[in-house]
Amino acid sequence: MYLMKDIVRDGDPVLRKRAAKVEFPLSKEDQEFAKRAMKYLEVSQDPVLCEKYKLRAGVGLAAPQVGISKQMAAVLVPSLDEDDDKPSFKDVIINPVIVSESVQYGALTEGEGCLSVDKDVPGYVPRHDRITLRYQDVNGETHQVRLKNYPAIVCQHEIDHLHGVLFYDHINKEDPFKAPDDTIMIS
Repeated sequence: MYLMKDIVRDGDPVLRKRAAKVEFPLSKEDQEFAKRAMKYLEVSQDPVLCEKYKLRAGVGLAAPQVGISKQMAAVLVPSLDEDDDKPSFKDVIINPVIVSESVQYGALTEGEGCLSVDKDVPGYVPRHDRITLRYQDVNGETHQVRLKNYPAIVCQHEIDHLHGVLFYDHINKEDPFKAPDDTIMIS
């Protein structure tokens, strides 16, 4: 499992590079990233373990965030239904591509955060509310899924990391709390 000390912070050039495509079968390094990144997310979402290991809770961790400039990210979006403990989305997405996106935007009312960005950056981060995502899993199998609302936002945030983009790049510099008309606000 990665620890906070392993996470690259804002200012490191790897966070601004376009990550390389991943080749299959996965190298040992790539397999290790997949395991350690998903474990970080699982542990960070358990309040007791999160405190024990002094982690920041996360729903996504991209390879560039641990210094690996490759197109891989672990995503674990917990269930939004209190009666269901099955995650809304859980996988390691490799070579992800957004094949379609809605015209409608969505944004988190609280704004976004990032394990690589220590400071609070207030403002809305408008993203497509619905996306169709194509990616490969750790076995090289191709998946195509439709995501909306929070899971779609999380995946777009992680894919941005693979293109050298950070969440605050999307915030309106003149008016941080301005979002496109008809943006769906997600709390």
